[in-house]
Amino acid sequence: MCFRFETVEQAERLGLVGWVRNTTGGNVAIVAEGEEKDLSDLAEWCHKGPSMAQVTNVSLDFSEATGEFRTFTIRYTVAD
Repeated sequence: MCFRFETVEQAERLGLVGWVRNTTGGNVAIVAEGEEKDLSDLAEWCHKGPSMAQVTNVSLDFSEATGEFRTFTIRYTVAD
């Protein structure tokens, strides 16, 4: 299973909302909103990812929640 699909599963399990998508260069971007503990758990999971993933770096950037998300989805457009 790919990183994006498993990220959705993890986020839903944690009660988070937001999105995940591929970026250029084979990276993955995630925007998530929810309780601080649940966000921390998702960030911890991202450091290892799914069993077939090769995670080399995780960068975190925190900001105020926008409240614009209702679910956690995959965005299929590739971004920089």
